[in-house]
Amino acid sequence: MYLRGDANISGNKSGAKTIVVECIIPILRVSSVAASIQFYVDVLGFKVNWGGEVDSTFASVSCDGRAIMLAQGEQGQPGTWIWIGVEDIEALFAQFSAKGVKFREQPTNYPWAYEMKIEDPDGHVLRFGSEPKEG
Repeated sequence: MYLRGDANISGNKSGAKTIVVECIIPILRVSSVAASIQFYVDVLGFKVNWGGEVDSTFASVSCDGRAIMLAQGEQGQPGTWIWIGVEDIEALFAQFSAKGVKFREQPTNYPWAYEMKIEDPDGHVLRFGSEPKEG
């Protein structure tokens, strides 16, 4: 088997089946799925895809079709960092500021992106960024 996007393979000459990667979804370890859903939905504007019922220990939230899974007390490590690319970081900064989001870093221009860092209730760092500012 070969992954279609594998840069180390210059063609599938063996006749093995080519596997297409459908998606890659980070799984964040959280102390409370309910508290995390509240943060991601009510504060950040994500939606619940599935999970989150009473006593649920696993759920999926997403924004514009890009998902993050939340696993209560299992799977993953505290303090995971995730990059989230957006069109307009300044509008998002204003929105998050109005909702009392904890900023680890306010919008800062770097050669690779204009980005800000926030923390979720479990200390995971979400790096929201857009194209770098010119000048």
